[in-house]
Amino acid sequence: MNTLENLVGDWLPLPDVAEALGLSITKVHGLINERALVAVRITDRGIRSVPAECITDGHVLDSLKGTVAVLGDSGFSDEEIIRWLFTEDESLPGRPIDALKQGRKTEIRRRAQAMAW
Repeated sequence: MNTLENLVGDWLPLPDVAEALGLSITKVHGLINERALVAVRITDRGIRSVPAECITDGHVLDSLKGTVAVLGDSGFSDEEIIRWLFTEDESLPGRPIDALKQGRKTEIRRRAQAMAW
């Protein structure tokens, strides 16, 4: 998992996600269960955390939920989803997470759907 930690860089443990979103920890768990957010266990202590870039201005990145749903429905685990979102893609160029932040969700979802086949 260490390479995933390094790939993403900045992580927020779930209590920090709750604080950033102004929600209870229970609601954050709900967002993860609904696949509006993805979380994995990182660090030697196995702390469930969310990539910090998934939270923007006190909200979950708007286009994240649909993209996570497409990838999850294709059988991707949360770890695989995060790895895909944060891995450079020369054909974009950049990372899928950056394209989502730039409002290019249609292109990213099309790519995610293509990966399912």
